[in-house]
Amino acid sequence: MTMTDFTPWTLFVDTGIIAVLLLIGKLMRVKLKIIQKLFIPPSLLAGFMGLALGPNGFDLIPLSMNTGTYAGILIAFIFGSLPFTSQKIKGGKSAVGSMWTYSQAGLLLQWAFGGLLGLLVLSRIWPLNPAFGITMPGGFCGGHGTAAAIGQAFGQLGSDEILTLAMTAATFGIVAAIILGLIIVKWGTKKKHTSFLANYNDLPNELRTGLLPDEKQENMGKSTCSSISIDSLTFNFVVIAFIAFGGYCVSKIVSYFMPGFELPVFSCAFVFGLLVKKIFDRTKVNNYVCPQTIGHISGAFTDLLVTFGIASIKISVVAEYIVPLSILLFSGLVATFFYVIFMARKLMKECWFEKAIFTWGWCTGTVAMGIALLRVVDPKMQSRCLDSYALAYLFIAPVEISLITFAPAAFHNGYGLPFSLICLAAGIAVLLTAYFKGWFISKKK
Repeated sequence: MTMTDFTPWTLFVDTGIIAVLLLIGKLMRVKLKIIQKLFIPPSLLAGFMGLALGPNGFDLIPLSMNTGTYAGILIAFIFGSLPFTSQKIKGGKSAVGSMWTYSQAGLLLQWAFGGLLGLLVLSRIWPLNPAFGITMPGGFCGGHGTAAAIGQAFGQLGSDEILTLAMTAATFGIVAAIILGLIIVKWGTKKKHTSFLANYNDLPNELRTGLLPDEKQENMGKSTCSSISIDSLTFNFVVIAFIAFGGYCVSKIVSYFMPGFELPVFSCAFVFGLLVKKIFDRTKVNNYVCPQTIGHISGAFTDLLVTFGIASIKISVVAEYIVPLSILLFSGLVATFFYVIFMARKLMKECWFEKAIFTWGWCTGTVAMGIALLRVVDPKMQSRCLDSYALAYLFIAPVEISLITFAPAAFHNGYGLPFSLICLAAGIAVLLTAYFKGWFISKKK
């Protein structure tokens, strides 16, 4: 199916098929013990089914070829919601500084590692796109959302294969985050590194099935609008939709006045969202926007993005690059593991293992994967890991979005090596800053 064949009913059918696959994926998570033991989310299962049965696989279900486009649109909604879901909190300066150092340096060094490995090693052996190496950090640290953003940006520059490679990296990363993460947890409990979990087998059943019992079920948000005027869910949704559309308009305005230069819609949506949030704060409109509801809407978009993203992977492209891609992904996985474990012991004065397992989930999959693994070792969130991360991320987010925004232009125009070296230098500079601030600890008890 071409874009000229696209109709509203195409979207309807695609959404319906994905809904069925997500329900099947959820049923598998509830009923199959092997799925529960591996903590595989339904969106991942649905994506694999969509890939295997859709047009990129055996072509047994009538999914259109627009799944990759849907992922590119959904990421604009997700980034547009960030200004309303990132809550400022109080925390110890040293704890937040250590978490900022740990996460920021890890992000920068992962981008540097992928970029340099691709340019200086893999491209010398195979004829690869100069940006091949950054599909690893583009897929790992941020998951399918970042992969969709990177792929969309490169697609506008004529490098369509980057989307498939980044989506493959994101899928590989999430699977590794879960499976290897659980192995790391078992190792941590055996070695007495965990602060709150003595035995891996003591995990509550709701973490395995994903279904909360009655006594643990909570409200998804609060009603801020009278339903006689507009439903609260509708109001919160249209706020996100307005911001995403505003980001699209900003991107098109920039490209109109600067031909050949097109900012990614998702980054424009984030900036536009910050502006809208500031206006809402000044005019008291923000009193009627519910962060919890916005967060759940964003979470729904994320589940759909993962499913659509995996279903859009072109197996022929993966097969073409399977050897260098395998080297890139496994090398990135090993490098990330050693950084996460080693630096946690150097920077975290308390609950180093809990913070390491969260960061492992984030640096190989998504923040959601990190939280899922953290809940395994710290069910009551006593480590305060998320508190420190939430505040630290206020400073990390601009850097992360800048990397995603400017990397495509840098690599497309032949500046991939300077870009990667800048990431390397910046990562080292962050670690040196922490060292001189006294955030490093010389010996772990």
